Amino acid sequence: MKYVMLIADETGFWESLPEEKRNETFGRIGQWWGELSQKGTIVGGHQLQPPQTATTVKVHGGKAEVANGPLNAKEAVGGYGILEVANLDEAIAVVKTWPGDARLELRPIVEMARVENVPSAQAAARR
Repeated sequence: MKYVMLIADETGFWESLPEEKRNETFGRIGQWWGELSQKGTIVGGHQLQPPQTATTVKVHGGKAEVANGPLNAKEAVGGYGILEVANLDEAIAVVKTWPGDARLELRPIVEMARVENVPSAQAAARR
């Protein structure tokens, strides 16, 4: 089963760390990530640019509103990983080993081949 692991911190957390501490933490995270990638537990993911680089699009009633900046939140998602594990318990065990300070959210990924009543991309394009 695949889970997305959302990695969040308080806005400005990384920028407020001394450079030496930030580099040391990134090193530990990189080593952790590499080990789990080699095992096939982490099968994808990326670090994200800072929240101030975000563009938020709100769609309601067929109209789109575009704004500079992130979603309104005290915390910001700084990256994500895709975990390939047997179940939620295994996913939790993985994130409990995160080698730094963060708030990590796990969500099961919907695999399109298993979703019922969702139109295919071709059917949606014909509309």
